[in-house]
Amino acid sequence: MKKVIMSLLAAASLSVPALADDSKITKGYYTNDSMGCMLLRECTDGVAEINNLLDISSQYPNTSSFTPIATEFNIMLVSLKRIGVKVFLADEKYFPVGHRGVYHTVGNNFFLNKAFMHRPGVLMSVMRHEGWHAAQDCMAGTIDNSLIAIIMPEDSVPTFWREMVERTYPKSAVPWEAEATWAGKTEGMTADALNACASGRMWIEYEPTPLTRKYLVENGYIK
Repeated sequence: MKKVIMSLLAAASLSVPALADDSKITKGYYTNDSMGCMLLRECTDGVAEINNLLDISSQYPNTSSFTPIATEFNIMLVSLKRIGVKVFLADEKYFPVGHRGVYHTVGNNFFLNKAFMHRPGVLMSVMRHEGWHAAQDCMAGTIDNSLIAIIMPEDSVPTFWREMVERTYPKSAVPWEAEATWAGKTEGMTADALNACASGRMWIEYEPTPLTRKYLVENGYIK
């Protein structure tokens, strides 16, 4: 009987996943350090991959409130999967205070802060915003590098969104964040860009800026 019990315990130990290694966080939770650990997929406690909208809506009591956003959300998720980008719902402890989501250009994953995703409008805004960054990654040749490029001409971004970003982001980040903020508040804008990327038509449907085109030509992405 003892052998049977020991065998069962051994089998169980093989099926239990390893604990997330939060010990690698040296500066505490709610810091860039803890977010970096999550981005590198070294800290995974309370971090779950999202396969459909229900994976998120089922985490909150207002599940039915998410129904109106289901179509756009799932369209984006399908395109992201085709591109090779994974989406995760993550415990708030890994995010600096106030951060609702983040896209990692190296790991090609993005993470949604569970503390904010109970509101469908916020979920869609963050999903579109971070999804736009994934599309910017695609514009820069391939998601398999750490570069991102703006998709729209800078002067096409509505003044309202640009000025908002100029007040909240470092100057060096404004070109990328301005259009991502615009996309975050515009239905279908990110979905269209992600579909263009997934279908191999990114540089056909969106004319690269002169500097981006120069880079793409020099690196053999386009002729």
